[in-house]
Amino acid sequence: MDKKERLVGTVSRGIRCPIIREGDDLAKIVTDSVLNAAESDGFSLRDRDVIAVTESIVARSQGNYATVDAIAEDVKNKLGGGTIGVIFPILSRNRFAICLRGIAKGAKKIVLMLSYPSDEVGNELVSLDKLDDAGIDPYSEVLTLDRYRELFGENVHPFTGVDYVDYYGNLIKECGAEVEIIFANQAKTILNYTDHVLSCDIHTRKRTKRILEKAGAKVALSLEDILNAPVNGSGCNEAYGLLGSNKSTEDKIKLFPRDCQGLVTDIQKRIKDATGKNVEVMVYGDGAFKDPQGKIWELADPVVSPAYTEGLKGTPNELKLKYLADNDFKDLSGDALKEAISDSIKKKDGNLKGNMASQGTTPRQLTDLIGSLCDLTSGSGDKGTPVVLVQGYFDNFTNE
Repeated sequence: MDKKERLVGTVSRGIRCPIIREGDDLAKIVTDSVLNAAESDGFSLRDRDVIAVTESIVARSQGNYATVDAIAEDVKNKLGGGTIGVIFPILSRNRFAICLRGIAKGAKKIVLMLSYPSDEVGNELVSLDKLDDAGIDPYSEVLTLDRYRELFGENVHPFTGVDYVDYYGNLIKECGAEVEIIFANQAKTILNYTDHVLSCDIHTRKRTKRILEKAGAKVALSLEDILNAPVNGSGCNEAYGLLGSNKSTEDKIKLFPRDCQGLVTDIQKRIKDATGKNVEVMVYGDGAFKDPQGKIWELADPVVSPAYTEGLKGTPNELKLKYLADNDFKDLSGDALKEAISDSIKKKDGNLKGNMASQGTTPRQLTDLIGSLCDLTSGSGDKGTPVVLVQGYFDNFTNE
C-alpha cells in the first residue's frame, strides 16, 4: 500500500508549564513540559521541530530584576543628576513608565521630548489628519506643551484611555523632579535645553546617539547604557540595559534575560537525549508585526530572539508556489502540475536571492518569523503557555 500523504503543514502548539520562579531549573521544566504534552496529546517530536521559550520566564528564573532606586542611582551617576533630556520614549505604562520613574528620581529636572505624531512603535499623540488640518510639519516644528494643547487638546490612547503627555508629566513631578515637555523629531533639538541626554528609542538608538554626539552633547546615552551592569546587587543586562524591560511591581522591573545561549543548547541536548530528535530551540520576546487598526508595531524589545540554536540562523529559502503555477507551469494541471512543482522545489538552489520564482516570499530572519508566530500563539495574558512547540515549519510541498 502506498504511503499515506501528509496533509498538515506547520502546527504551532502552546505548551502549558508550571509557574516559574527564581532559581527554577528552567531547562528541565521546559523539556519535561514538552515531553509530557506530547505524551498527553498523542503527538511525536520530529527533527527540526522548534521549541520556543518566552523571555519572561527566562528572566524570571534568572531573578533578573531591578528596583526603581537602582535605575535612579545609575542614571544619577552616569548623567550627573542635574537637568537630563529624555527623548523619544515609547508610550507605555508597562514598558517605559516604570523606567521613567527611576530616571526622574535620578535627576533634578527632566526635559521630556516626545516624538510626534506617534512614538517609535506607533502609539499616537495626535493623528496625521489633525496635523494636516493645523498645518504643522512634525519634521521641522518644535511644539511646547502649551502649543500642543492649544492645537490638539487632550489625546487619549485608543486602547488604554491614557493621556500619556499628562501621565508622564505627573509621574516625573511625583518623583521629585521638575518637568518640561516638548514635541520634536530632530534629536539635536534637545541640545537647546540640556547637553546631558538619555535617548529612549529602541531600534533607532545607535543613529540617535551618533547624531547627539556629533552635535555636541556632553553626555549622550541610550537605555542600553543604563543597568548594563549591576547596581548594589541588582539585575542587569550587559547587552541591552533597560531595553526590553517590563514592569514587575510598582517599584521593580524585570529586565530582558541575560546569558541565555546556554539555556537553548541545554534544552536541545535534553530533547536529543530523551528522544533522539534534533530540535531547534529559541528564546523569544515581542513578535515583529504591526496592528492595522491601532497602527502599533508590536516589537518593543530590542530583538525578537536574544538566543537561539545554530539551525535558526538565516532567512527562508523558498519558492512561491503560485508563481510557478501561474508562470512556469501555467499549461499543466493535476498530477503533472504537482510533479513539476515538486521537482522544482527539490532542485532549488541554496540561495534563491534574485530568482523571480522566490518573489513575494518573506525575506526576514527565521527567528523574527518564528518568534512572531510564537508570540501570537502564547499571547500576553492568561493562556499559561509560555513555551511554544512549532512543528513542520521547515517542511515544504515535497515532504511526506
